Amino acid sequence: MSRLIPMVQTAFEVYSWLIIIRVVLSWMPHDPYKPVFRFIYEVTEPALAPFRRLRLGRNMGIDFAPFFALIALYIVERMLLRLLFMI
Repeated sequence: MSRLIPMVQTAFEVYSWLIIIRVVLSWMPHDPYKPVFRFIYEVTEPALAPFRRLRLGRNMGIDFAPFFALIALYIVERMLLRLLFMI
C-alpha cells in the first residue's frame, strides 16, 4: 500500500501537467497531427470535454475548461488519497 500512494500522486501530477501543456500549446502555432501533440490532445480531452459543455467564458473567448478540470482533478486526487490512507 505504501507504494500505491506515491504512484497515485505521480499519475495525477503528470495528468495535470499534460493539461497545462495543452493550454500552453493552444497559445502557439503547432501541428496538432504530430504524434506527441495528438497524444496530449487525446489524453486530456476526456477531462476537458465535460467542462466545455458548460460554455463558461465562451462569449469572452476564454476556455475555462482546463481550470475547472484541474480543480476537479485535485478534488478527486484528495478524495482518493484519503480513501487509500484509511485502508
